Amino acid sequence: MRRMSIRLYLLLLCLPSLPLVAQNSASPTQEAAAQAATRLRTLIEAAPKLPFSATEFVIQPPNADWATGMISWIARDGKGTLYLLQRGEKADPVLAVDRQGHVLRSWGKGLYKIPHSIRIDPQGNIWTVDASSSVVLKYSAQGEKLMEIDVGGQPENSSSAFKGTTDIAFGPNGQLFIADGYGNPRILEYTAEGKRVREWGSAGSGPGQFHLPHSIVVDEAGTIYVADRENGRIQRFDLNGKYLGEFANLGRTYSLKLSGGALWAGMQPLNEPTGSPGWLVKLDRRSGKILGYVAVPDKGGLHSVEIGADGGPITGVANHVEWFKAR
Repeated sequence: MRRMSIRLYLLLLCLPSLPLVAQNSASPTQEAAAQAATRLRTLIEAAPKLPFSATEFVIQPPNADWATGMISWIARDGKGTLYLLQRGEKADPVLAVDRQGHVLRSWGKGLYKIPHSIRIDPQGNIWTVDASSSVVLKYSAQGEKLMEIDVGGQPENSSSAFKGTTDIAFGPNGQLFIADGYGNPRILEYTAEGKRVREWGSAGSGPGQFHLPHSIVVDEAGTIYVADRENGRIQRFDLNGKYLGEFANLGRTYSLKLSGGALWAGMQPLNEPTGSPGWLVKLDRRSGKILGYVAVPDKGGLHSVEIGADGGPITGVANHVEWFKAR
């Protein structure tokens, strides 16, 4: 029992939205998180359960010593190749995998502290974001390094290695939008050439404020969607950073993906520890209404969401890939 208590104590220390309190009392933050979790479950239960079944996507090891660590993020190109960003020491951080699970190529050893997200731009280039160094790297699809953006500005007094950028998105005019979530609650805009243009955001829960902006996407009309993770919402902005509104009453929202006119999000209840089971949720991107969901009952999922050719979501669950395919 003492061992479990210590583990629980250490886990709670990592959750800024759930401070430790006396056992027989609840803080306003805990009460608000519990209320938000109840609202979210009510919304989920009222939405359709989408007709997809979970299937493990098996990656074929190139050799006996090869293994992936946590699959931090997944991106899929137009040809069906999956690009994975993983944190294990027994494989390169960036993996290109075909539809049969064969590793086509890999790269990036020694270039990352905490690999966090991977995205594919409209030209087919591969971008990765590091959550500790705040370095954003652009590659060709073959792994040739094309650009490096050192965002910088990490807090010097941080006690966590997680103190940097979280995700990148691409504007309709070639702009780059970077979520700087762990140490700085802000969004930064860069030109296509990597020159900084502006930034916005501050700590808090008001309009345009953030408590860990964890994922970011931009639609074809220029609306920016930001997963404000610990505030349990998705905020919307125009290309100049003007606040347009938000989808509130959500869970701890880790990941976003635009697909077929809808917005997909990976989320879990706010009153559960990070990495707990949750849902991949399909939202109307104009109203925020939940259109449907698939449950992810395993721990360690939801950190990223990608969409397969049949419209089913894909996510990493710990060190493997879970692919929800049409029944």
